[in-house]
Amino acid sequence: MTDITAGTARVALVGNPNSGKTALFNALTGSRQKVANYPGVTVERKEGVLHTPADRRVMVVDLPGTYSLRARSPDEEVTRDVVLGRLAGEAVPDVLVCVADATNLRLVLRLALELKQVGRPIVLALNMIDIAERRGLDIDIPRLSQALGVPVVTTVAVRKRGLTELLEQIDHLLPEVKPGAASAWRPPNSTELRAAHRQAEQILKDCVRPPARPDTWTGRLDGVLLHPVWGVLILLAVLFLMFQAVFTWATPAKDLLDAGFGALGNLVTQLAPAGVVRSLLVDGVISGVGNVISFLPQIVILFFLIILLEDFGYMARAAFLMDRIMGAAGLHGRAFIPLLSSFACAIPGIMSARVIDNRRDRLTTILVAPLMTCSARIPVYTLVISAFIPRRTLWGVVNEQGLVMFALYGAGIVSALLIAALLRGVLWRGASEPFIVELPSYKLPNPANIAQGVIQRAKAFLKRAGTTIFAIMILIWFLSSVPGAPPGAPGPAINCSFAGMIGRAIQPAFAPVGFNWQIVVALIPAMAAREVVVAVLGTVYAISAGGETGGALGSALQHQWSLPTALALLAWFVFAPQCASTLGVVRRETNSWTWPAVMFGYMSVLAYLAAMITYRVASIFFH
Repeated sequence: MTDITAGTARVALVGNPNSGKTALFNALTGSRQKVANYPGVTVERKEGVLHTPADRRVMVVDLPGTYSLRARSPDEEVTRDVVLGRLAGEAVPDVLVCVADATNLRLVLRLALELKQVGRPIVLALNMIDIAERRGLDIDIPRLSQALGVPVVTTVAVRKRGLTELLEQIDHLLPEVKPGAASAWRPPNSTELRAAHRQAEQILKDCVRPPARPDTWTGRLDGVLLHPVWGVLILLAVLFLMFQAVFTWATPAKDLLDAGFGALGNLVTQLAPAGVVRSLLVDGVISGVGNVISFLPQIVILFFLIILLEDFGYMARAAFLMDRIMGAAGLHGRAFIPLLSSFACAIPGIMSARVIDNRRDRLTTILVAPLMTCSARIPVYTLVISAFIPRRTLWGVVNEQGLVMFALYGAGIVSALLIAALLRGVLWRGASEPFIVELPSYKLPNPANIAQGVIQRAKAFLKRAGTTIFAIMILIWFLSSVPGAPPGAPGPAINCSFAGMIGRAIQPAFAPVGFNWQIVVALIPAMAAREVVVAVLGTVYAISAGGETGGALGSALQHQWSLPTALALLAWFVFAPQCASTLGVVRRETNSWTWPAVMFGYMSVLAYLAAMITYRVASIFFH
């Protein structure tokens, strides 16, 4: 036997997707969490530390969701290999906690029977038991425990109910843990699979009694939200309202941040003597980084709404609704979640494509995921829209700026579907696999989970602004200020700087799309981060104006750009080539440089063509 009390025990949370496994992980570990990747792969690894009632130190690992140890996707392969002790650099779990959605035990019972064969101590946690009780489900806990041969506890992760009982069971199991070693588990054959399925069905029949009066609220809501017509219209309305909110709700906070950075710039101008230091602070840091940070309210609102819908249980239903549309474009229904994740950032969207079993479907999803409008585009879109689209209400209810934002998001979605159809029609012909999704129960969103998710994403945005963007701004300020203009040189001194020289050298290639040299200079560092464009423009125009823009970058653009140029830049960023970190993730996910090159190439061509067509057409109507 192993004396776990002498060191740190390892507990792995295993369960079906949408079982509340991550909510249980958050409830157990709180803020004591660390997120990284598993050794040698890009699958996200979440671990946290807790202390049991017996004062044992336990490392909890939240494994990717799976329906079986017969892994079919990269995520499921990691879960299988960790459970079986086959993943290099990852210790064998001492105890497995099989997390189950108490309202739907059919699939998790088969998983629990597979986990028993691994030979590690197991406890079954019936999560969301409160919802099961409200629905009238009668689960015979002692009989279920006897039938499975494992202890069973009930939990409500979002309310931290049942956690003490779960930890007590872990304490009880840990002293009996045998030395960890790779399991000799073998995939079951077809006969064994049918036998396991029959056993799970019998256990379900013996231990779970359906409600005498079935819950009709879920059925009523699904009857509307999953309707082939009304459901799609509601989904479009939800997305439309999200983008309206990005402008309408965020405007006061953004205006306040703009005014704050403007006042800070004026204060530094008054206090600091003229020279290099003042120029660096005002033109480089405040005008550059400040212009990016001022878009934090839009980022927070978008993430808040996405997490809210996920917590409510609507996202899986949105995926179900989109399956028919995406299937017509050759995309698997499971692609909806990676594509939706890409609205936040293409990197987690591309990584979450691992839930798709078929390699062709997964690769198609990876190649089109960056066409979704990621949060890094929001500062660019908002800057240009605020400067050139009037802030007025159409038909008394629709914000015109929000309508343009919705159109840009829609253009990304439509283009992704068209490119996917082209890829499947030319490169990978054949029908996509059928989409099977288990719809989670509707539940009231948990404020703590939502707040934690929003805070994590806001911190990531601010960290990016304070590191990558700050470093780039110092470089851009230097290139825009050196060398100084010779005596008697006409025009702003920036025209004689390195940035001015580089921009004017490249600008002729972008003349057909209406871009001036300032835009061209901003596009170069955008390869590191899209939102850098706003920061670079803030610095370049601040230096051009002698540091007098003071947070009014939109006003500077109105005087320097034509409307066709502004619209062309918006069109460019619908298809803009990916940042270097996204291309690096595609390289790791596909294990090849071919597909990142294909992605960069086709998106560059599309961006140029879209910007050129937009500029030429807009020039006809707007002079």
